[in-house]
Amino acid sequence: MDHEAVTVLLPTYEEAETVEQIVTGFRDAGFDDVLVIDGGSADDTRELAREAGARVEIQSGSGKGQAVREAVAEHVDRPYVLLADADCTYQPSDADAMLQPLFEGADHVVGDRYGDIHEDAMTRFNDVGNSVFNRLFRLIHGEDYADILSGYRAFTVESFRRLRLRADGFGIETEMSVECARRGQSVAVVPITYLPRPDGSSTNLHPIKDGWIILAALYRKAKTSNPLFYFGSVGVVSGLLGGLIEVYVAYEWLFRRISHEVLAFAGGTLIILGIQFLVFATLSDLVVTLHDELLDRIEQLETRDRSEEHDDGGLRD
Repeated sequence: MDHEAVTVLLPTYEEAETVEQIVTGFRDAGFDDVLVIDGGSADDTRELAREAGARVEIQSGSGKGQAVREAVAEHVDRPYVLLADADCTYQPSDADAMLQPLFEGADHVVGDRYGDIHEDAMTRFNDVGNSVFNRLFRLIHGEDYADILSGYRAFTVESFRRLRLRADGFGIETEMSVECARRGQSVAVVPITYLPRPDGSSTNLHPIKDGWIILAALYRKAKTSNPLFYFGSVGVVSGLLGGLIEVYVAYEWLFRRISHEVLAFAGGTLIILGIQFLVFATLSDLVVTLHDELLDRIEQLETRDRSEEHDDGGLRD
């Protein structure tokens, strides 16, 4: 395992209780480049990280997503990145298993927390939310990454730069998963150990607020990766609502002789909108499919041209 090709990336904010332990853990595991990018902690996070042997940078913005993007763009000069949280819920002992698929040709690795999740590591509420998000991801994007919200990941810098990531906060994991599926990257899933946060360590995750952000990211990304679902779901809801209104109007007229002209007009409008959305969803899906096929063809031509240039250079030598 070539640890000298790997940067361990730890985004932090107010992690003084745990950062020294996690940095030491990765250093003891043989990683000489542990990068802590801090979001402006007011405690001793940065000082403790430096004392433990980490390279510390202060991010220019805020949020985990912005920290990861900035770190990879400006502070990573090695081909592989191992991304983890600094709260000691992820184990350095799983690092080699996480990195192995990269050295075998994978683009991205997701650590599956359910491989060995300890009691009290996740609340029942968060567990249910994770299950819903993973099922929704499989439905929309047709891929099963087991645990799309996992913060323990490994990836090549080259593949990361091909992803279009905009999330500033905890939606970054969702965006990475969606972009990997959308761009057809080779993704491996590795079972990992997931531990409860140590006593005295507080989480920066807000389940309700961040849950809505994650849900919005999943749905928003479906616009370009699965427009049939994105627009079709709106069409189905609109059509069903309009149909229910029309059934009510018909019942009132047939059995009570009460007319509801405004409701009838509203119901009919919703049905028409629903049909239009479904037609638009079908056309959008066709456009996206043709676009993806065109990009695949361009990539094949570029690969062939590079191969021919390489062969010509070899013949000249």
